[in-house]
Amino acid sequence: MKKSKLSLLLAAALAALWQGCMNKPEELCKVPPPDSTPLLAVPRFSTNYMDTSVDPATNFYLYANGAWLRENPIPADKASWSAFAELRERNWQLIHDILYSTIADCDAKPPPRSPIGEVGAFYASAMDTRRLEQLGFTPLRDDFARIAALKSPEEMLRLLAELQNINISAMFGSGVSPDSRNSGFYAFELEEGGLGLPDRDYYLSDGFADKRAAYQVHVAKMLAMSGQSEAGAKADAAKILDLETALAKACKPRAELRDPIANYHKFTVADAAAKYPHLPLRAYLEAEGLGSLREVIIHQPEFFAALDALLNERPLEDWKCYLRWHLLHDSAPFLHDAAEEESFAFYGTVLSEQPQQEPRWQRAARFIDSHIGEALGHLYVEKNFPPEARARMQELVENIKAVFRDHLAEVPWMTPATRAKALAKFGRFTQKIGYPEKFRDYSSVQLRPDDYLGNVRRSALFESKRQLARVGKAVDKSEWQMTPQTVNAYFNPEQNEIVFPAGILQPPFFDVAMDDAVNYGAIGVVIGHEITHGYDDQGRKYDGDGNLSNWWTTNDAQAFEARAQLVVDQYDGYEALPGIHVNGRLTLGENLADLGGVTISFDALQRSLARHPERRKIIDGLTPEQRFFLSFAQVWRTKWRDAELHLRLVTDVHSPGQFRAIGPESNLQQFYDAFGIKEGAPMWRPPSERAVIW
Repeated sequence: MKKSKLSLLLAAALAALWQGCMNKPEELCKVPPPDSTPLLAVPRFSTNYMDTSVDPATNFYLYANGAWLRENPIPADKASWSAFAELRERNWQLIHDILYSTIADCDAKPPPRSPIGEVGAFYASAMDTRRLEQLGFTPLRDDFARIAALKSPEEMLRLLAELQNINISAMFGSGVSPDSRNSGFYAFELEEGGLGLPDRDYYLSDGFADKRAAYQVHVAKMLAMSGQSEAGAKADAAKILDLETALAKACKPRAELRDPIANYHKFTVADAAAKYPHLPLRAYLEAEGLGSLREVIIHQPEFFAALDALLNERPLEDWKCYLRWHLLHDSAPFLHDAAEEESFAFYGTVLSEQPQQEPRWQRAARFIDSHIGEALGHLYVEKNFPPEARARMQELVENIKAVFRDHLAEVPWMTPATRAKALAKFGRFTQKIGYPEKFRDYSSVQLRPDDYLGNVRRSALFESKRQLARVGKAVDKSEWQMTPQTVNAYFNPEQNEIVFPAGILQPPFFDVAMDDAVNYGAIGVVIGHEITHGYDDQGRKYDGDGNLSNWWTTNDAQAFEARAQLVVDQYDGYEALPGIHVNGRLTLGENLADLGGVTISFDALQRSLARHPERRKIIDGLTPEQRFFLSFAQVWRTKWRDAELHLRLVTDVHSPGQFRAIGPESNLQQFYDAFGIKEGAPMWRPPSERAVIW
């Protein structure tokens, strides 16, 4: 297509602006290069992690990981340490090299609208601490003034929409996702939110009274730092805590938020506006560019009823204090040292007992990953993910899928009617591996090397607008919800797919240097885990098209729930801290997925060994079966700071690693056979208490 003269002039002007911004040696040349610390060792499976003085029948977790637990203290800039953390930390080191390479040549003029230029500008802005110190709280001045000038709830909701679009979380959550009952199209959704502490329990439980008190002190200190009088800041902090406590009382317990059916309520906008007369919903939607929206999904109507009442009962001045605080809190990581350090002092040290922050480059890398992650991913994949890794992973996925399909066809507790629908759903199952076929285009985002908060906001606004523009349109099934460099994986119920970013396809999960038993015990289980999510206590409620649908017979649903209850009871019994147990209901989906992953992957290993009997070898004095279970247990080696563990027990749908390492296999007789564990041993779980599902 022929470009207009105006568009050519505009492109030239933008290129000149970009090159002018990037060609600033006084800013870029001061960014320190990566230090000389050697790259962390590849955290692959090792018998050196084991403590063979421990009987596996007594404590399998210590048997598998005892030496590692003794020899690996939690780093001062971490709240926990684990195999996941080791791989992530090594991955961050690789990313650090990439980040520095984008700005290493101070005289270079990277191509405008290119991943290297976009990442370089963002990174330079994050590392320009001199500029941030000069600015102080100045970048928030106009926003503070806008909040102070609010005259009505309508004005406040319009401003709230703008703030949410730049990642300021307050009052409630909103977003765009596939409609769970019409998964081929995007819907606009509202959900409970607006808390400054990690969970409703932090406001309501006596066990967190000290954290609440510290939170109020922290809020007052931050408000005073930003310009309020000390007395005014203390008074406002008390109001904010009181208001958030009222919101917390209206929030559901976290375990209840997992149920997609109980948390799906579609309203016409007219009905929602009438239902919540004191919540200016139409003003909010108009500010979002959704003034003509006809329907909205409200996940927790009871929360919005409480919010509606609070908007009527509480004076506008209280809400203005609340908004000022949330603006300040969410902006603090992108401001000068005093603001960032005070924020960390509470959210890092008080809540998680983490003594010190991660290095500045690493904090910057995390935000680049979360804001322009596919630009960074483009550079990461080019350097760190060879095509052969993708091909080998595809083969493993197909092997695990074949076993899972066979299990679906044979589980004795499922009747033919439900089995046929389960197999039909599985027939529509897909996977993504490594990285997107097409990376996201950030060329419309103005990224400057001297404007950290501005870069954060403009990239967040870009993403918000991108999402909002899709409401009512067909779902883009090529899209990824994680960046390629992420050390994780996920199941997407609305698209009936599993996704494995390049970041996790490394040791200890995926290791071409290791035998099949180790790989099936690690990445094989991860594959099986993500597949099983399609049939866990919540994933089973979606059909093959990704829609919420009750495709189970009543008897089959009851048979499944009875087996799942055994898993709830099992994990409820694990005491993580004195008197504090794992929440078996909150973590049920992940625990079921772990159980399915271990079950399926163990069977896949046996089939592989049957096809290739020459691979059945004793290695390091261990059989393939023993290495499989040890590999799985080593993936979950974990150390915690107590406050961080307590936080995770309240907020995380995953069980702590030490219980993931032993929970699933203790339901498998093959585990007991592999290590000669007999009835009466501490690790023994009676057959009547074992969950056998997939």
